[in-house]
Amino acid sequence: MSEQRDYRDTVFLPKTDFPMKAGLPQKEPTIAARWQDEKLYEALRAARKGREKFIFHDGPPYANGDMHIGHALNHTLKDMVCRTQNLLGKDAPYVPGWDCHGLPIEWKVEEQYRKDKKAKPVLSGNGRNEAEVKAFRDECRAYAQHWVDVQREQLKRLGVMADWDNPYLTMQKESEAIIVAELMKLAEAGNLYRGSKPVMWSPVEETALAEAEVEYEDIVSTQIDVAFEIIDGPLPNIAGTHAVIWTTTPWTIPVNQAIAYGPEVEYVILHVHTQPENEVAKTAKVSDVLIAEALVEQFSVRVGISPAHYEIVWRGKGSDLAGTVARHPMHHLGGFYAKPRPFLPGDFVTTDSGTGLVHMSPDHGEDDFELCKANGIEPQFAVMNDGRYRDDWPWLGGSDERRRSVINKPFNAPEGPICSDLREAGALLAASEDYQHSYPHSWRSKAKVIFRCTPQWFVPMDKPLGVGDFDVAPGSPFGGAIAPFVSHDHSTLRERAMQAIADTRFVPEKGRNRLGSMVEGRPDWVLSRQRAWGVPITLFVRSDGSYLQDPGVNARVIAAVRDEGMDAWNDGNKAAFLGPDYDPNEFEMVTDILDVWFDSGCTHAFVLESGRWGDVQWPADLYLEGSDQHRGWFQSSLLESCATRGRAPYDQILTHGFTMASDGRKMSKSLGNTVDPIKVMETYGADIIRLWALSVDFTEDHRIGDEILKGVADQYRKLRNTFRYLLGALDGFDYESEHVGFAEMPELERYMLDRLVALDATIRRAIVDYDFNEYTRALIDFCNEDLSAFFFDIRKDRLYCDDPAGTERRAYRTVLDILFQALVRYAAPVLVFTAEEVWGTRFPDRGSVHLLEVHELPAEWSDPALATRFAALRALREEVTEAIEPLRRDKTIRSSLEAEVAVPAARVPTGFSDADLAELFITASVTRGDSEGVSVGRTSEHKCGRCWRLLPSVPEDGALCDRCEPMVAGMDAAV
Repeated sequence: MSEQRDYRDTVFLPKTDFPMKAGLPQKEPTIAARWQDEKLYEALRAARKGREKFIFHDGPPYANGDMHIGHALNHTLKDMVCRTQNLLGKDAPYVPGWDCHGLPIEWKVEEQYRKDKKAKPVLSGNGRNEAEVKAFRDECRAYAQHWVDVQREQLKRLGVMADWDNPYLTMQKESEAIIVAELMKLAEAGNLYRGSKPVMWSPVEETALAEAEVEYEDIVSTQIDVAFEIIDGPLPNIAGTHAVIWTTTPWTIPVNQAIAYGPEVEYVILHVHTQPENEVAKTAKVSDVLIAEALVEQFSVRVGISPAHYEIVWRGKGSDLAGTVARHPMHHLGGFYAKPRPFLPGDFVTTDSGTGLVHMSPDHGEDDFELCKANGIEPQFAVMNDGRYRDDWPWLGGSDERRRSVINKPFNAPEGPICSDLREAGALLAASEDYQHSYPHSWRSKAKVIFRCTPQWFVPMDKPLGVGDFDVAPGSPFGGAIAPFVSHDHSTLRERAMQAIADTRFVPEKGRNRLGSMVEGRPDWVLSRQRAWGVPITLFVRSDGSYLQDPGVNARVIAAVRDEGMDAWNDGNKAAFLGPDYDPNEFEMVTDILDVWFDSGCTHAFVLESGRWGDVQWPADLYLEGSDQHRGWFQSSLLESCATRGRAPYDQILTHGFTMASDGRKMSKSLGNTVDPIKVMETYGADIIRLWALSVDFTEDHRIGDEILKGVADQYRKLRNTFRYLLGALDGFDYESEHVGFAEMPELERYMLDRLVALDATIRRAIVDYDFNEYTRALIDFCNEDLSAFFFDIRKDRLYCDDPAGTERRAYRTVLDILFQALVRYAAPVLVFTAEEVWGTRFPDRGSVHLLEVHELPAEWSDPALATRFAALRALREEVTEAIEPLRRDKTIRSSLEAEVAVPAARVPTGFSDADLAELFITASVTRGDSEGVSVGRTSEHKCGRCWRLLPSVPEDGALCDRCEPMVAGMDAAV
């Protein structure tokens, strides 16, 4: 036999400069810089101008600290929404924004003051110096701007395409003016009131907190049972009996003013005739106690008595206690404590725990406040901003250092001042530091908060809202572009909000109940904060507590804030604001600032209505944030808009869960299980983070970690390899000379176009459903299963060895071109950098891939009958592959091309010849038989030296088959 020739130079192998090694950390910054230089975002807006709009409104992240992995997921999802809507041909702008006011920034600035040994200015109340406050605000503004700039660059690095040169900031003067204008809408309509109600209060931060600023942590508290001696009542001989209350907040006892009972609760009086075993109870001067019958056993355990120690001397309903009066355990101090403590009926009293009698402190509880108010009992304001009792408070006031903070643990301990004094008074029946429960903490300082009654500004939830005569024409002081909302139904804010929730689409649907339950049960909206870094509550208040409702005054204030920002609200401008019609001496300027949730709740007004960001429109199609924003931004936006416009500022809400560590635990620096997206981008690249974010079920809590990221990187490599193959296989493709019409294509090519139609439908449906997990999974599965493992695998022989002018090879390349054009578009919102690299490799002069849109695919490409036939064939093909594998493992054959296969004739779909099956199964031959299973053996045919197929037409190994011989002859002749 003559020496065999090497035919490799006669094979049409794919050619591309597109590297398999991605090098994303190095390439991505260069691509991002090019987008910035070429003003890609602006080019996209110009390309989509006049198209159907999709308005996504970005919820403002806080300008404090580096981007974390939760930010990365959140902004990838937002970017995906806008990119996919643009992909559909819509005009979907992305205006990014930041929340810049608020306590966390103040804290950071104060921290720097302490480091610099610089005195902190008085930020509210008496002694406030406006010049010092302005300097403090300037530092806050600079701090916020620094982090805006840092986070903006990090989000650009993530590949988020947005109007980065023109973001919205709540600290922009125009934004502050519109926030003031929105407040004035509420004020002019009479929808604000100043009242004293218990609110969440942080003694550490010295300000009221919104529910969204509070998180609940498990703690261990001191639980105490305290005896209040009854001095009068309707029951015979009840005087001298002690009503027992139970509480886990001993510090509220000094502000007790009443005792609540449940009218339908069954109560008993126990006569204790034997000394209790509890050492605390032994010191008490108590023999007859009143408690709920259902709680006798729990009480007995705490106090250390058994049924042998007592007998029941009275049993009756709570309603029998009406008119009963007790005295405070510290009544000997006189004054406030000498006043009788009435028994009041409370529907909220239960027998779940405690004693069935609840001590009432209207300063420190919502139920307490409402019940006492209804009975003419007013709060005392005994606890000051920093959590200390007033210096003049008769019990525990003053300068004793151990009594400085009501919330600290030693103060409330069994040996602390409260328990010690109660024990000395003979009123403490039990005290133990062992009660485990959930308790509210400030999510910023992580310190415990208290309920504290203070004068605050509120928007009522259940009062019919008034309507102001708002001038909201374009160019007006309010900066609006919508008609004024006019309500004729006298609805309440709660009613409007609940209707708006019913009218909103939620993804996932469970968000509806979550937001609805929060709005349904929430108290009046507290707008005021006692700090400095925020938009002022620009109200003039008379001595009787009423506030000025003058549109002219309000317009002057709004105009000044638009020119000067929040600092315009100062005493120096007071007379100018009020004008000639009012005496400045008759009005107080409010120095409180607005809750930052009101700021962010107004962002729809200054982003969607101001006209600053072009042709956007109100309301937004979509708001998208984490599920914690049901009690935050989603809710504040809903309430603000319903109060001023009668409906939600959004049509849809999309929420995502939280990112957990790979073991399912919450991420924590102390546990060392956090994942830094900046480092991930430095190691893997931004496209890997994006692929992870869009692959998980983000509607639930989800996980990330090194092993998870390695798996995502592997998926990325497979996608990249698909595009690399397409680029190489399409090398030199010329549409005009190579294109083959659909009718001329072989069935396999037509089948792949049917599969593309199905993928396109899945992609479009996923965009509408915001199901990006399905979007990404469908794209990956198509590339891996339909293309790499099936179509490409089968057709590589035709690509490498067929005549370039032949219809079959041209048809394959035509379909590859169609696939490329579709897949690079589908991948672009997910792998933003890689898709740009892929597109630019093939079409370096056709602009950015991100300016493209998807087009409707021809209806004739969909062929259900063909799809059914090929589905059956693919199932049979999998069985053939499985049957071949054992022969490969034992080296009977080295590749499937050496296998001759017999398949059950009944399993072969109609229309496929044996030769077709051999080509589709990539085997030497296929025959049909009557057997039920697949059988495989090694063929005796020889191997073609060029295409490596084992065929009857090859006379000996290394010779050419009847397809390759004329091809090589033609090439040799052309040399």
